Amino acid sequence: MNEIEQLVEKARRAQTSFEANGSQALYDRAAKAAAWAIMEPGRNRSLAELAVQTTGLGNVPDKITKNHRKTLGLMRDLETAKTFGVVSEDPALGLTEIARPVGVIGAVVPSTNPGATPANNIINALKCGNAIILSPSPKGVPTCELLLSYVHEQFDRAGIDRDLVQMVPAPGTKEKTQRLLELSDVIVVTGSQNNVKRAYSSGTPALAVGAGNATVIVDETADLADAAKKIALSKCFDNATSCSSENAVIVVDAVYDAFTAALSEAGGATVADESKIVKALWPDGHLNRSAIAQDAEPMLEALGMTDEVPKGTDFLAVETSGVGPDHPLSGEKLSRVLALYRASDFDAACTLANRILKHQGAGHSVGIHTTNQDRAMTLGMAVPTSRVIVNQAHCIAVGGAFNNGMPFSLSMGCGSWGGNSFAENLNWRQFMQTTKIIREIPPNEPAVADIFADYFSQVGE
Repeated sequence: MNEIEQLVEKARRAQTSFEANGSQALYDRAAKAAAWAIMEPGRNRSLAELAVQTTGLGNVPDKITKNHRKTLGLMRDLETAKTFGVVSEDPALGLTEIARPVGVIGAVVPSTNPGATPANNIINALKCGNAIILSPSPKGVPTCELLLSYVHEQFDRAGIDRDLVQMVPAPGTKEKTQRLLELSDVIVVTGSQNNVKRAYSSGTPALAVGAGNATVIVDETADLADAAKKIALSKCFDNATSCSSENAVIVVDAVYDAFTAALSEAGGATVADESKIVKALWPDGHLNRSAIAQDAEPMLEALGMTDEVPKGTDFLAVETSGVGPDHPLSGEKLSRVLALYRASDFDAACTLANRILKHQGAGHSVGIHTTNQDRAMTLGMAVPTSRVIVNQAHCIAVGGAFNNGMPFSLSMGCGSWGGNSFAENLNWRQFMQTTKIIREIPPNEPAVADIFADYFSQVGE
């Protein structure tokens, strides 16, 4: 038996006991133990510092904020969730639903969020009575190891079996991850699209997510100063490591100049020479590692822009018009670089957003800054997206916020548009299944005429 098979076997034994002796109180205690492992301020800071040190991605203050708020929001969502025993009854239909775990979950987690994403998966798994095995990216291994040490410390205090939460031992390899995908009962994959494709082809039920490339429209009715501040906040948060960070902003012509002025006030420098940025950001056809997910100063230096923009510049808004493989600015950039498009009117902006998402990011999310609430509905009907974010900082709103109704999550399903099996924010409901008790009820069989009367009246029999 190899080491991955041994891990899964240990997890399966622990999960079987966890379920056999389960209760809502037990599942809740385990979830809270894992949550406090990352939320306790000292541990949170240590995880954030280690993540930035070992991955070179993001920044410590924002990772601390992310670890805290994402976990606190998740725990708020879980506080009243029923995940053990009877979760619903419908006497009229004679149906009773009983919550059941899915078993052993294999979770592939990215280097961009090596603390917050695995914590989110761990908490959801435990809340629903599962065991979970993490497979971090190579750069995320140290943070994941530290997180698990904190989780296990809390488990010891709470009387929870450590084997419910494990990780693939370093050094990680594609072969180890592949074997985990094959042996788990359900797999959760956030990160590279190569991992997503492997998940869907592994033969195991998969919860894997599509590519991000958030596109946001600013129309002629928007509060431009407010829109610029929110876009700046979102674009710069954790140095644009989020898949929900704005990658393209489409501005309606009537307010283009006024909006770029507002962006300047918010710390964004507009750049007219896109060729210079493209050459510096993709020097060999791949994203420049000295620029991605970096603070403003090293990013500007890596792109040769330090002396080309005003002091205090936090991000770049690069004017462009092209979309597709030959126009890399139209895709995800993982940096404080924003593609800035101009559209003649709102309809043209919708058409352009459609083109951008079909190139990359289909199914993930779009945003709009407007005071015309009907336009959000229009956008939602016009483009391939699972989410339309209205007048909010995009990366903060998409994964759940305390001022919107989305579930707190770090993984966004993109539906069939993005090649995914679900279109919701990954949440506890995907970590649970149900058994249905079906009882006999009085017959409810309609007459044929009752169903087809309106059809017959329109077209005849």
